[in-house]
Amino acid sequence: MRTLVFAKRNFIELSRDVLGYIFCIAFPIVMLIVMSVVNESIPKEAGMTIFRIDNLAGGVIIFGQTFIMLFTAIQVTNDRSSSFLMRLFSSPMKGRDFTLGYILPMLLVSVIQSVVTFISAIIIAKIVGYDLNIAGLALAVIMTLPSAMMFIAIGLIFGSLLNEKSAPGICSVIVSAGTFLGGVFFDAEGVGGGIYKVCKCLPFIYCTRIARTSISLDFSDSFERFWVPLIVTLSSALIMTIIGVLVFSRQMKTDK
Repeated sequence: MRTLVFAKRNFIELSRDVLGYIFCIAFPIVMLIVMSVVNESIPKEAGMTIFRIDNLAGGVIIFGQTFIMLFTAIQVTNDRSSSFLMRLFSSPMKGRDFTLGYILPMLLVSVIQSVVTFISAIIIAKIVGYDLNIAGLALAVIMTLPSAMMFIAIGLIFGSLLNEKSAPGICSVIVSAGTFLGGVFFDAEGVGGGIYKVCKCLPFIYCTRIARTSISLDFSDSFERFWVPLIVTLSSALIMTIIGVLVFSRQMKTDK
């Protein structure tokens, strides 16, 4: 009950932030529209599929999740800088109550973000004459939860370690890295070379792959395209969550 009350409070705080609507909801939709226009201007003979709406929707949802990381960090740093958390530290709440109180509303925001983005993708697909698989989009909402959990945990870590001035800047670096090294707006595998090797060493590209594979429902070569990305994403989410909980709990003792 303590966790749910705290989670409700955090969700209400986020819902009052206009920037949250802009970056977590509106910005992904704008990117869908802009990149779809770019795709329509590319000659069909070029054979480029990275901006095709089914590939684009999966990439954009991971792009949007990076901003959930940013707002998680901002929420935590704002609470730490005010007297709000200091008062709660003297309450019976445990470390897990605090961490779950931050994680649960952000996961809800991630689901809302996915649903809104995919509805927008369906509308764009109808306009450009492409049929999106509704079942694939529904599956992607579920399969992208581990990547959302990973980004939320990263935001929790930065929010615990940094102050309200430095956390947004550091998170912006991760937003850029997650977008570029995740192959959201370019074909990392097609580029190959050193860039692709770096991408394969980080979890971001696997998050993008699991989203795109889920949407397409194409499980040919399922081990490489689905199971490996799923295992990497789940493992990254678990590791980041454990680190986030430990770092926040340690910071609680420091801040008391």
